[in-house]
Amino acid sequence: MKRRQFVGAAAGAWALGGCQAQREITGGFTGADHARGHVLREGRAWPAPTVTRRARVVIAGGGVAGLAAARALRLRGVDDYCLLELEDSAGGNSRGAVIDGIACPLGAHYLPTPSDDAREVQDLLEEFGVRRREAGRWVYDERHLCHSPQERLFFNGGWQDGLLPVRGVEEDTLRQYRRFAAEIDNFRRTAKFAIPLAAAPVSPVHRDLDARTFAAWLDEKGLTDTHLRWYLRYCCRDDYGAGLEAVSAWAGVHYFASRHGFHAPDEATAARDAVLTWPEGNAWLTSRLGAPLGERLRTARVVVRIAPGRHGVEVDAWNSVMQTMERWQAQHCVVALPLFVAARVMEIQPPALLDAARALRHAPWLVSNLHIREPLHDRPGAAPSWDSLLYGAQGLGYVDAMHQSLAAAPGATVLTHYQAVLHTGAADAAVLLAARQQMLSRPFSHWRDAVLDELSTAHPDLRDKLTRMDVARYGHAMSIPVPGLCGHPALAALQRPQPPAWNRLHFAHSDLSGYSIFEEAFTHGHRAGNAAASATANA
Repeated sequence: MKRRQFVGAAAGAWALGGCQAQREITGGFTGADHARGHVLREGRAWPAPTVTRRARVVIAGGGVAGLAAARALRLRGVDDYCLLELEDSAGGNSRGAVIDGIACPLGAHYLPTPSDDAREVQDLLEEFGVRRREAGRWVYDERHLCHSPQERLFFNGGWQDGLLPVRGVEEDTLRQYRRFAAEIDNFRRTAKFAIPLAAAPVSPVHRDLDARTFAAWLDEKGLTDTHLRWYLRYCCRDDYGAGLEAVSAWAGVHYFASRHGFHAPDEATAARDAVLTWPEGNAWLTSRLGAPLGERLRTARVVVRIAPGRHGVEVDAWNSVMQTMERWQAQHCVVALPLFVAARVMEIQPPALLDAARALRHAPWLVSNLHIREPLHDRPGAAPSWDSLLYGAQGLGYVDAMHQSLAAAPGATVLTHYQAVLHTGAADAAVLLAARQQMLSRPFSHWRDAVLDELSTAHPDLRDKLTRMDVARYGHAMSIPVPGLCGHPALAALQRPQPPAWNRLHFAHSDLSGYSIFEEAFTHGHRAGNAAASATANA
């Protein structure tokens, strides 16, 4: 989940335990410019355009989907396009930052090695040199695979390998782990769960799961163990931004059945799939996707109007730097915006777009980057890992930006801490609005102290070794797959060619899948870019 730049500077200083002197810790808010994004809510009367420009294709939105659409156009030989992006750089929730010379993520921080269902993503990784053929087999460059140890959990006063609580748990807990593993294995055998979703037709099994929340399905199965529920809630908040009571049972099962399954700790197959990661997270991918764009990328543009017509599409964009309106005239437009934004800026909305925007819910999210001047003291147990999680904490743990480093001795690093603001409960619109307003209204000091209090449980020397902390806030970080979204007719309709009144529009955003991961966004963008290239070639 990441964004861009406006560093509302704020400094924190406090007395360290047992010390007389106070030490200043710099930092503040960074990431998305919320004021820029919220101009669409103001209902202002926009000025007339001061300039009109033309392009064969306009891409509205520079997240992963928009960048994938631009790549698809380039591969099809279409050079006459532009990409309009709200923030000061492209990348959406896959941007990165540099703190004191150390690259770190501002949002999404890894990509699982894709299956054969995600051929578009596989092709991208081949283009970037992440994977290659050796002796007829695909292999991944080990520099990009997450180094071992991969993950650990702070549980019962010490660190354990893996994220599933196992140290000192009761036999009944282990039995419930095995029962849940059997349920997931059964789903993997009886119904295909795939990433991207387009690779697996919606089945009666999917629809049945999608009719209730994950919590309700677990209740039906008698899977009530506290430790199992905690872990599953963590998984849902990590991928979907909300807990068991909000996401559908389809989403809860899909999390495991579409990838590595679920394995009880005493099973021999408990190893997880490999993941690809970089110090700056998925910004490693988006920066390379954006590099060929050059002047085709127009940042700091707020798209305020998209108007399709018989002979083309008009796109009006507010230049936030110059404070002027510009108009783009194109044959076709790739709408790579969150669907609730697309519905707001469309001059005449396709009915499916309005239905989809009403059905979707988006989770607020926080990403905090903490610069540590030297390694932290560790509690007993598992060694420092790339991903560290604290049992029972409000946050979703942290990743270590220097874990991929080949340095002989550990030194300064950046820990990236994640938090889904919605912890438990339903994800209705009023609850999400209140959580979003709370996130934006609370001062930097509140979030700084909350993160430090949480992590100091496992690292009591954290405050002493922290030099800087930046907090990025995302009001609409990701779609929450609430019940009813799997195979939603409006989302499906937006992925097909549009009726004549809107057939110059090609929708592309992870929202179309009802949840937000790189593979879904990239696949939608690639599809839309290809469709726009074909349509303009036939014009």
